[in-house]
Amino acid sequence: MLKLGIIGTNWITEQFINAVLETEQWQLTSVYSRTLTKAETFAQKFTDNAECYTELDRFFKEGNFDVVYIASPNSLHFEQSRAAILAGKHVIVEKPACSNPKEMRQIIRLLRQHRGVYYFEAARHFHERNFKMLKQRIKEMNVIQGANLTYMKYSSRYDSFLAGKEPNIFSLRFSGGALQDLGVYLVYNAVSWFGVPNDAIYYPTKLHNGIDGKGTAILKYSGYQVNLNFGKTVNSYLPSEVYGLKETIVMDNAAELQKIMLLDGQGNKRDLTQEVDKNPMLSEVQDFTNILNDPTSLDSKQQMDDWLAIAVQVNRVMYDLRNSAHLHFDADSKQLL
Repeated sequence: MLKLGIIGTNWITEQFINAVLETEQWQLTSVYSRTLTKAETFAQKFTDNAECYTELDRFFKEGNFDVVYIASPNSLHFEQSRAAILAGKHVIVEKPACSNPKEMRQIIRLLRQHRGVYYFEAARHFHERNFKMLKQRIKEMNVIQGANLTYMKYSSRYDSFLAGKEPNIFSLRFSGGALQDLGVYLVYNAVSWFGVPNDAIYYPTKLHNGIDGKGTAILKYSGYQVNLNFGKTVNSYLPSEVYGLKETIVMDNAAELQKIMLLDGQGNKRDLTQEVDKNPMLSEVQDFTNILNDPTSLDSKQQMDDWLAIAVQVNRVMYDLRNSAHLHFDADSKQLL
């Protein structure tokens, strides 16, 4: 039985815990929050036996858990992951795992020094059946002529921003913005399906505090380009498409991947959709569970390294996109230990 500690008590953490409990191979044992009341209220949704902490040092030193799931504001991911690795805890950290390549390099160095620790970026759609099927389908295309990928979803926090507040997700101090929150899904798609682009340019619509509310990124490859459209201040219902020679792959949504069709040159449709889990985090949890239940296996170590290599590439492309748009976080100028 894998023992789970969590940092962050929001809806995404609740969804993750429901997924791990569905496997019947995990138990929630430790909860960290800034207030004890919040930690206890959250823990009681799932168990009466979880330890609750308000001090991060005590959480990692005394907490009875093997794996920590980190779903705190983006800018805190690096320091909390670092503390976990130093404490010998396996890490599942919500995307984006790091704010910039400097932080990512430090994580890689720490992992080399703590070979028994596993570290996963929780890009949940990367593990889904439809994502993997699309990767194979695109690989089989004789000709690729580009793609348009869209993920725009009005944020529940945007109303608060418009009212004069600055939620974490709309803050440069917390490494927020549309690219970091929703664009990362599309960058994962592009890097996984087409490889690392030759060039990456971002055209954001910046809000009054300098954060990107929405934007368009152009990833340039040899002979074609991939356009990414994402945002947290609007809703879009446009499909996403990948273009072959005569065939086109059409997705209802490039991040949710609920429905995928293949259209040939005559407009004939073929449904490619694979089974979709009711809990969208179940596929990644199953993948992480398989590895963490067999941590000494060479196959497990190789799988983590393969996923980590993609995460590093995604992190680099995200950073290049931000730099092209002169979009800088507080974390970019922070000195690391």
